Amino acid sequence: MNDRSTNLKSIRPTIASAQVNEHMTTDECFQNATLRPIIKMQNHLLIVVFRNYISKRKNVFYDLSLTKQLAYIENAIHKDMKFRNSVKGMIIGQFTVEEYELYIQNSSALNKRMMHIVKERLVSNIQLFSQPLAKAI
Repeated sequence: MNDRSTNLKSIRPTIASAQVNEHMTTDECFQNATLRPIIKMQNHLLIVVFRNYISKRKNVFYDLSLTKQLAYIENAIHKDMKFRNSVKGMIIGQFTVEEYELYIQNSSALNKRMMHIVKERLVSNIQLFSQPLAKAI
């Protein structure tokens, strides 16, 4: 393994519940071995990026009910292609070359898994989006 691959894998968090075994599909193995650790590692960045997304859209998110906030997150992840592609880039950029080669074999299904995990992360951190951050003067 080259230095880049070794370095990337060494900084990823270990997720005890993300098991990989021979009874899983290739997509499930990729999700648990690659996607989940990378998304967990990128969690803080994803939160900051989503806060910026809210801010760029005039903070209307903060005036919505919880149900509508959940729909807003869903819409951002699944319908806003610019935002979706940006998030995908943050995750794919953390792949090793070997992982990227696996990813491109079934990118459509893996993108769905990736975006589902990202959406769940944002939803589970929704309390962090309860009000706009005060701007520094």
